[in-house]
Amino acid sequence: MINIAVAQSGGPTCAINASLAGVFIEAKKHEEIDKIYGARNGIQGILHDNLVDLSQVLKNDSDVELLIRTPSAALGSCRFKLPKVEDDHTAYDKIIQTFERYSIKAFFYIGGNDSMDTVAKLSKYVISKGKDIKIVGIPKTIDNDVMATDHTPGFGSAAKYIATSMLEIIRDLGAYYLESVTVIEIMGRDAGWLTASSGILKVNGEVAPHLIYLPEVPFNIEQFVDDIREVQKTHKSVVVAVSEGLKLASGKYVGSGVLTDIVDAFGHQQLSGLAKYLEHIVKKEIGCKFRAIELNVLQRCASHLASKTDLDESKLIGGKAVEAALNGVTGEMMIFVRTSNSPYTIEIKSAQIDLVANNENIFPKNWINENGNGITDEAIEYFLPLIQGEVTPVIKNGIPVHIIL
Repeated sequence: MINIAVAQSGGPTCAINASLAGVFIEAKKHEEIDKIYGARNGIQGILHDNLVDLSQVLKNDSDVELLIRTPSAALGSCRFKLPKVEDDHTAYDKIIQTFERYSIKAFFYIGGNDSMDTVAKLSKYVISKGKDIKIVGIPKTIDNDVMATDHTPGFGSAAKYIATSMLEIIRDLGAYYLESVTVIEIMGRDAGWLTASSGILKVNGEVAPHLIYLPEVPFNIEQFVDDIREVQKTHKSVVVAVSEGLKLASGKYVGSGVLTDIVDAFGHQQLSGLAKYLEHIVKKEIGCKFRAIELNVLQRCASHLASKTDLDESKLIGGKAVEAALNGVTGEMMIFVRTSNSPYTIEIKSAQIDLVANNENIFPKNWINENGNGITDEAIEYFLPLIQGEVTPVIKNGIPVHIIL
């Protein structure tokens, strides 16, 4: 008999708990697995011996189904960076001690790029110490910027929310016949996947968003103003989608004048206020009515608009991680491999963690139009399957119910 542990890390999503449920459901099928532990607040839960027996809190199928429909990280998350082993191996030794104390032979870490850094470092250290403990990564991030996988759990639901919110904004703006510019700021530090997904609306005959700007293309302020003026020739109300991480040709963030000084453990600066910054430019150069809308954290956990495809795949990849570990896989991350767009089909495999950790999958430049202010049909074909299907929330007193572990 062996025990396993699972933890969640990084930014919340609609689907990270579905992956947690997938690990739990699959583990329960295997007689050789006794206890299934959840670590509170990511790897810090292992470091501080803060584990919970998931069988004691997920007592029946209804609890598991509610977990799947609950957004954010039910076990709690963290942004904790393990030091380099050569600098300090104290944390690594504490982690191994916790694993051994609880007879944990497999550890699953659900997270994004930075979380896979933990998987890479920890798996190598465990092997160097001759310990038979499998370390497997399960991808997660709304940013869709994790290498090796076709897409990441959480992205499809966020894209569905962004497209739906964008559509509702467009309807609101259409109520007035007046000249206006609306800029919607969408998450995406260095990769424009989320912002690009707003272009999905084109398949339903929508013209807006009229302009889409991604971090993969250097932002030119003068061209931005010219692009708006060009759209204004045929549309009174101009809708623009921008990634929060737009950069000038110099590499400087466009909204650097309104950046915060806050950075996380991995040195990532918190971005905020780009839409407001662009407001000043438009009012000065064009002078029309302007709206700055920042979706902010709303796009991460909008479970009322979750993609069924996203949740189903997220649960599935969590289960496949358990199968992989039992088959001897370690130091790898589970990945989606798309085998067809239409009909949409995928396979789930695993990739060496070194191909993933500390790398970033940016939006393909050949999916950006020649003017650098929109996306191609090929991009839309990629996005569409990921947002399909609806998930009915569990409702009580007219509002969704979530599980609290």
